[in-house]
Amino acid sequence: MIRVEMERLRETPLKTEPYDYVLVPEFVPLDCLDAIGADFPDISQPGSFPLADLKGGPAFNALIERLEQSDFRDAIAEKFDIDLTGRPMTCTVRGATQLKDGQIHTDSLSKLITVLVYLNPPWGEEGGRLRVLNSGTDLDDYAEEIEPSSGNMLIFRRSENSWHGHEPFQGRRRAIQINWVTSQAVADRERKRHRLSATLKRLNPFATRTA
Repeated sequence: MIRVEMERLRETPLKTEPYDYVLVPEFVPLDCLDAIGADFPDISQPGSFPLADLKGGPAFNALIERLEQSDFRDAIAEKFDIDLTGRPMTCTVRGATQLKDGQIHTDSLSKLITVLVYLNPPWGEEGGRLRVLNSGTDLDDYAEEIEPSSGNMLIFRRSENSWHGHEPFQGRRRAIQINWVTSQAVADRERKRHRLSATLKRLNPFATRTA
């Protein structure tokens, strides 16, 4: 049975420096990861792919269904003291990273909350570890570094200083990204954008990804 550690989420304190974020280790329990990994959608190209365009197996789908439940949203809303009622949720999936990924950014203005759930085995690579940054200019000036594995989950409030990024890495790096956004129009636009990007990648695997 696929499950998540809701109590661990509720009990993990919110950090407010350099911006509001919560890091929940092993939010997806380790004994669930093998099944989810076996059922993970076949994504060999870099970039974010819209959930609706992917085909995952039963364990992966069960995890998505669990993350779509209202108690998950409500626990995040309470943690960040934000009303997410009626706010659309978007979900994209990554299976691989290219060397130019991970550049410093804050996420777009239309995003309210970003959730990153990492589904890789224990991480032995130097690159690819997400960093909560103190500024938008120095990747080595970070408050915390997150191993993108073992069911770890990072949640942060998008703000003008929600800088994050990672050292270059190329290869398999599996993650689910969930966002609550400002409006349905934004959600629809994001789905269309990711769908177009995914289509272009399938037609030309060597196409350059645009931000």
